[in-house]
Amino acid sequence: MSAVHPPGLDPEQLRGHLDRERPGLVSGPLSARLIEGGRSNLTYAVTDGTSRWVVRRPPLGHVLATAHDMKREYRVISALHPTDVPVPAPLLLCEDESVIGSPFYVMEFVEGVPYRTAGELAALGAERTRAAVFGLVDTLVALHAVDPGAVGLGDFGRPEGFLDRQLRRWGKQLDASRNRELAGIDELHATLGRSLPDSPAPTVVHGDYRLDNVLIGGPDDRINAILDWEMSTLGDPLTDLGLLVMYSSELGLPDSPVSTTAGAPGHPSAREIVERYAAGSGRDTSAIAWYTAFAWFKLAVILEGIHYRYTLGQTVGAGFDRIGDLVPVFIEHGLTTLQEG
Repeated sequence: MSAVHPPGLDPEQLRGHLDRERPGLVSGPLSARLIEGGRSNLTYAVTDGTSRWVVRRPPLGHVLATAHDMKREYRVISALHPTDVPVPAPLLLCEDESVIGSPFYVMEFVEGVPYRTAGELAALGAERTRAAVFGLVDTLVALHAVDPGAVGLGDFGRPEGFLDRQLRRWGKQLDASRNRELAGIDELHATLGRSLPDSPAPTVVHGDYRLDNVLIGGPDDRINAILDWEMSTLGDPLTDLGLLVMYSSELGLPDSPVSTTAGAPGHPSAREIVERYAAGSGRDTSAIAWYTAFAWFKLAVILEGIHYRYTLGQTVGAGFDRIGDLVPVFIEHGLTTLQEG
């Protein structure tokens, strides 16, 4: 029986490489299935029938090298693995493109569920939901407590001027996908620029920290692993918290293609999340409105980019036709967050 061969990963080629580099790791023919597809890095579950691993590679087709750097992802999980931060054990990095057609890395397979929606979370019940989200906050505190220099990540980013650079970068992204009037977006961008907070000491920043980028499992619903490190860098830790607060806020939209988990019974409020982070980390969170508004702005820009590609016929799929209607909602939330603090 021949091995299953998903796009972008030939199990036989992979097996040959693993047998050369990690003799004895694999004990039979490999089969693989794609866990995630799309514009982001591709993730495959691989098994020899006894053991399981996960392989990550860049998307198929032409991509910006920096946005999908396997070496960076592998480096950050390797550095964090000996710490209290839960990440999968790294096994191997391969930069030789001849093996599967691109650089890739292999890590251990971790059990757990990525809860994507309030509906999925509701199945846990109110008490477990509350504990799981507080666990998410506590795990973020643990990540931001890691001394980057002590784990070999002292040069993992450029923290000086981080917020200013982020704001400029997302402003450029917005300009690249402008093909309609968006009331309030320039006002939101300008107001954020006029009121940049002073960043605390830099930490490792995940960059996309939310409930569906962690695996929760076991009898105590603990966080078994943080996944998707492709946006990670050294920078302002409160950007991670602002994004988490945004994803924990009610959108007020039924059947939204973008999910926040806030509607699940027992879900802690934004205020409780911020208070728990402040208590655990000792950081001043008084400027959290800015960071949360920045998260709303960033998501508005990302969604407008998807909408723009959809109008050009470059993106197809369920829900894409409704993305454009969401953008004004995100802008409005951003402006309101800044005004109300």
